[in-house]
Amino acid sequence: MVNHVILWKLKEDLNGKSKKEVVDEIKSNLEALSGKIPGLLDIKVVNEPLPSSNADVMLDCKLEDEEALKRYQSHPEHVKVADTYVRPYTEVRMCMDYKG
Repeated sequence: MVNHVILWKLKEDLNGKSKKEVVDEIKSNLEALSGKIPGLLDIKVVNEPLPSSNADVMLDCKLEDEEALKRYQSHPEHVKVADTYVRPYTEVRMCMDYKG
């Protein structure tokens, strides 16, 4: 199994949207990928960090293996969600993939 964890820090300017609206859209659209991408076993988005955090949103995915991770990353449904709901609003992205 491969774990795929992403942390995002949002931009200050969210194109007129509230922070809550943006993080709720990120969560609902990423979690809606469940069952749509072969090899994606579990997907969870955390969008209510504690005040001690320096990230706004976390993605935590479990995939069958590294090939499944590659398929997930290039899958049209994932790319559509990332391009529409994530990338336009994020300033910093950190990723850690690991076997476990």
